[in-house]
Amino acid sequence: TKQITRCPAKMGIFKNGKVVIVLNGRFAGRKAVVVKASDDGNDSKKFGHALVAGIDRYPRKVVRAMGKAKLEKRCKIKPFVKVLNFNHMMPTRYSVDIDLKKVVDENSISQANITDTRKSVKKLFQEKYTTQSAKTDKKSTGVSYFFNKLRF
Repeated sequence: TKQITRCPAKMGIFKNGKVVIVLNGRFAGRKAVVVKASDDGNDSKKFGHALVAGIDRYPRKVVRAMGKAKLEKRCKIKPFVKVLNFNHMMPTRYSVDIDLKKVVDENSISQANITDTRKSVKKLFQEKYTTQSAKTDKKSTGVSYFFNKLRF
């Protein structure tokens, strides 16, 4: 019998900054950004995987009439940081220019450091959401797509 393997990693789709949709698990249906992709795997994980940072609770809708305090409350984001198998995420055509490399790495997702990592990712995401500025038009559409909740 032949073993059929799905391996989109060979095509190099999952690059840094690519927006992906998580398909399986607790964060299924959530959007995330690839921080670091490992196409061939490593010693601990012998499959193609990526370190991703995503949004667990999306910012809510705001209107011009809202006050400053209410605006700030509605712009809060709850992030997650996770290592995912390539088979459990779907790439989108969007990419963002949020620089997460300094904040998130393999050591920062250990049980001892995860809360600090989440806090720093939250700070970065909220800062990016409030300014919503990007270097190129293509990246700015990716940023606006990333911060909108996926409706399904």
